[in-house]
Amino acid sequence: MNWKLSFQLSMFGLIMAFGTIALIPDKIEPVFWLVIFVACAYVIAKVCTRNYFWQGFWVSMLNSVWLTATHIIFYKTYAAHHADMVKSFDSMPFHEHHRLTQLIMGPIIGAICGLVQGLFAFIASKLIKTKAAQQ
Repeated sequence: MNWKLSFQLSMFGLIMAFGTIALIPDKIEPVFWLVIFVACAYVIAKVCTRNYFWQGFWVSMLNSVWLTATHIIFYKTYAAHHADMVKSFDSMPFHEHHRLTQLIMGPIIGAICGLVQGLFAFIASKLIKTKAAQQ
């Protein structure tokens, strides 16, 4: 595992964490994430020589740390701009504690996204030559 690369690629997640607080609406957020997943998969395929899936998985897990922490810290602003998301918390366990719900759901969503990011990285590794293969 290249933890330095995982951390560097997770900076996209940190940027999105702050962007999703008030700037990026729910409706177009998936487009941003798709671009980030493709870009990360490309970089992983170019830089790494093995463990592509796990590299992608851990990037998304780090992203979930950034997102969860940022959304919890700036909850009032996040809630003001994402009323539908906050309303969905009411049907979840601990519905009276939205920050706790985010803390519980963040890693679960991170793992699901990690499976997708890992798959993207694995597929990209089959399509893109690594630096080691080019030499």
